[in-house]
Amino acid sequence: MKQINDAHVAVPGLAVVEVAAADDQTAFAIQELLAGRCAVAPADRTTREPGEPGVRLRFFLDLHEAADM
Repeated sequence: MKQINDAHVAVPGLAVVEVAAADDQTAFAIQELLAGRCAVAPADRTTREPGEPGVRLRFFLDLHEAADM
């Protein structure tokens, strides 16, 4: 069985997405891009891991709900 580390299905149709980016602006731009396709539970802050470059942003992506456009 293959394990997926960067995104995994927590509930059928609900994916946990973790974005690794160079900076906050890039991480939130990726979240916004995905929100154009699917409903996204917005994340409001990024995290920094000591000794690691860049930032990480984690949010939920609902694969069953279309984005509100």
